[in-house]
Amino acid sequence: MKMEGIPFGITDWSALTPERKSGETGWAEWRTQQFGAVRVRMLEYSPDYRADHWCTKGHILSCVAGELTTELEDGRRFVLKPGMSYQVADGAEPHRSETAVGARLFVVD
Repeated sequence: MKMEGIPFGITDWSALTPERKSGETGWAEWRTQQFGAVRVRMLEYSPDYRADHWCTKGHILSCVAGELTTELEDGRRFVLKPGMSYQVADGAEPHRSETAVGARLFVVD
């Protein structure tokens, strides 16, 4: 990822209108900022959210609140709690997320 042409700025995430997306169960709310090729999101997952697809997009993801379980297509599972993060490259291990209790995430991709 090359970050160019992005002047200094501040984002008030609470001022952005969320886009709600249904999961296999539950919902995700995305608040998104686009800076050239760089997408930055604040995500909120409802309790009992489970993604409805395997994702192959690369991300740097930080758990801000709650708890997130990320499953890789090969069956491995990882639990993130506040203060933890993961990173995965475009086209690397397909992954999907779920949470029993809900989660708030900060994502750069």
